[in-house]
Amino acid sequence: MAETAGFCFGVDRAVKMCEDLLKAGNKVATLGPIIHNDDVVNDLASRGCVIVDTPEATPAGTVLVIRSHGVPKEVMEKCEQLGLHVEDATCPFVSKIHRIVTEAGESGQHVIVAGSPEHHEVLGIVGHCSGACDVIRSADELDSLQIPEDTPLTLVAQTTFSLEKYDEIKSRAKKYYTKLTVFDTICSATYKRQTEAAELAKDSDCCVVIGGHNSSNTQKLKEVCEQFAPTFRIENAGELKPGMLTGYQKIGVTAGASTPYLVIKEVLTRMSELNNQELDFEAMLEESLKPVHRGQRVEGTVIEVRANDVVVDIGRKQTGIVPMDELLDDASMNPEDAVKLGETYTFQVSKVEDEKGIVTLSRKRVANEASMAELLEAYESGEPVEAYVTGISKKDNVSKGLVASVKGVRVFIPGGQATLRRGESFDELLHTTQKIKITKVEKERKSVIGSIRAVLEGDQAKKREEFFQSVEVGKEYTGTVKSLENYGAFVDLGGVDGMVHVSELSWKRIHNPAEVLKVGDEITVFVKDFDQEKGRISLGYRREEDNPWNLIKTYELGSEFEAPIVSVTKFGAFARILPDLDGLIHLSELSTEHVDDPTKVVKVGDVVKVRLIGVDEEKKRISLSMLAEGEKEAARAAKRAAKEAEKEAAPAEETAEEAPVEE
Repeated sequence: MAETAGFCFGVDRAVKMCEDLLKAGNKVATLGPIIHNDDVVNDLASRGCVIVDTPEATPAGTVLVIRSHGVPKEVMEKCEQLGLHVEDATCPFVSKIHRIVTEAGESGQHVIVAGSPEHHEVLGIVGHCSGACDVIRSADELDSLQIPEDTPLTLVAQTTFSLEKYDEIKSRAKKYYTKLTVFDTICSATYKRQTEAAELAKDSDCCVVIGGHNSSNTQKLKEVCEQFAPTFRIENAGELKPGMLTGYQKIGVTAGASTPYLVIKEVLTRMSELNNQELDFEAMLEESLKPVHRGQRVEGTVIEVRANDVVVDIGRKQTGIVPMDELLDDASMNPEDAVKLGETYTFQVSKVEDEKGIVTLSRKRVANEASMAELLEAYESGEPVEAYVTGISKKDNVSKGLVASVKGVRVFIPGGQATLRRGESFDELLHTTQKIKITKVEKERKSVIGSIRAVLEGDQAKKREEFFQSVEVGKEYTGTVKSLENYGAFVDLGGVDGMVHVSELSWKRIHNPAEVLKVGDEITVFVKDFDQEKGRISLGYRREEDNPWNLIKTYELGSEFEAPIVSVTKFGAFARILPDLDGLIHLSELSTEHVDDPTKVVKVGDVVKVRLIGVDEEKKRISLSMLAEGEKEAARAAKRAAKEAEKEAAPAEETAEEAPVEE
C-alpha cells in the first residue's frame, strides 16, 4: 500500500468545508462536483448538498462552495454580482497558479499552460489570463504554437500534470524561447504520489489504482504505474471482479488525491476476499492502525513540509498532519524554520479522524509545559527572554497591548510596557522578535505578562552611560532618523537619541523637517552641545562647507545666472541661482513696463536670465533683476522725455485753435 494514497490537502480541505457547512445547518451547493469521486459526491448529496452548473442556478439562501479545481475569474465576479454567499475551496496550489498567470497577463506576457484543455482546473487557470494564452498536452504541441522566439513567456502546469511530460515541455521550451519564465506548479503531493507510484510499480507484479473515473491525477498515477507493471484502475471495491488479480503474488495499491480512505479500506478488504489467502489483508491493515487518542503523545518523523502544514509518519496507517498554527508561533512563517525533513519529534494528538485516515497533531502543546517552567525561571532570575509578537490586543478599536509567544506560551505585553514612549505605534513590532522581561507568571491560569520597555530602558541606560563617557562637541556619528516633529528630527545614535533642530537641517529656509528627511534615513550628524544630567544631545546636520552664503560672496554685483523660477508671490518671483539659494526678482525688476501680476511675466519652472543686484547677508536676502544693466534707467528716462514732449506740444495746439480765421 502506497504511503501517500488517498486525500491530498486540497481535496481534504474542500470536502471538510462542505461537511462543516452542513453540520452548521447551512443549505449547501457546489459549483460542479466538489471533487472527482462519485462516492464522496453521493455521500454529500445524501446529506443535502446539491450540485449546480452555474452561479445563477444556486437556490436562494444557499451557500455556494467553489470546488478545489477553482473557477475562471468571471465566475467569481458573477457570484459577486448576484450577491451570493460564497465559500472558496479552491486548492491553495491552484490559487497560486491563478496569481502567476494574472500577473503575467498584466505585464504583457504570453501564457502557456501544460495540461488537459477540457479539465476544470485548466479552464479556471485560463479564465485568469488577461492576455494571450495557449494550452498544450505535450512538448510536440509547442511546434504548432508559432510564437516568436523573443516573446516574453510564462510557463505553468496543471497541478496534477505528468511530471515526465512537464519535464519534456520545459526542456524543449527553453530551447525555443529566449524570454521564458518557468514555474514548477505541479503540486508537491502529486510529485510525491507519482514518484512513489513508480517505485511501487517497479517492485510489484501488478498495480491497482483507486480513484474516480473523471480524476485527472488518478489517470496520471495509472499511466505512471503501467510503465512498469500491469495496472488496473477502479473507482471502488465493487469494480474488483473475480479472477482479476489471479496469478499475481505481489500487488501494489495506490489511490488518487480525491479517494477517501474508507474506499481504500473497502478495496483492500475485497482483495483479501477475492484472493482467499491465509494472510488476512484486513487484519494486517488493522495492525497498522493502532488506536491513538486525543491527548496522547506520539513520536513522528517529518516526511513532507507543505505551505500550510507538515505531514508526519507516526508509525500507523493514519497520516499525521500538523497545521501551521500548531507548529509555529506565527502562521506566516516558513514551517521549514521549525522542523526538518527526516527528523523525529514528539507530538500531541489533538484530533483523530479514522474515516479519513488523518490524525491532527500539535508540536506547540508538547513544548508548552517545559516552556512554562523556563518562563517561571526567567521571572525569578529577571533575565530577558526572546518573544515573537503575534498580534495586537485591541478594545473598541483601541490598541491595549501586544500578544507574543515565548516557546509556544502566550504572553501579554500591556500597552504601557510595549514601547519606550507612550503613543508610539505598535505596528512596527508586529511579527518581530523582541527581548522581554517576564513581570508576572500565574502558572495555574497559564497567564504570563511581559515588558519590552523594561529591557529597552535597561539597554538604553547602559548605552547612554557609554555614550556620555566618550562624547564631545564636534564629534560625528552615523544615526537613523527615528521620528520627525515640526521643530526638528530625532536621530537614534545607537540606543541614544539626539535632536537636530529644524534650523540646522538645511541652509535654505524650510518649514518642516520632512522637506529634508524621512523616518528611517541613515544620516551623518555632529554634536553641537549636550547636557549629560538632563540626557539631552543637540545635533547639527548641515555643513559649513555647504553654506551657499559663503559661495555667493565669490560673485560680484552684476553677475548673471540662468535660473529656474521656483515660486511666485504678489510682490515678485523667486529664482534659484545656486543650490539651496534663492533670490527675489521684485515686480519692478521683472519688466520695464508696469507689472501688477507677476504670473503675466513668469511662471514656476521657467528658466530666465537674471542679474545679481544686491546681497544682504545679515537679513539673508538676495535681490535679482531680469533687466539688463541700465535698462530700467533708460526706460525711465524715455518716459520722462515723452512726458516733457507732451507738455511742450500742448500750448502750440491751443494757440492754433484760438487763431482768427481769414475771410
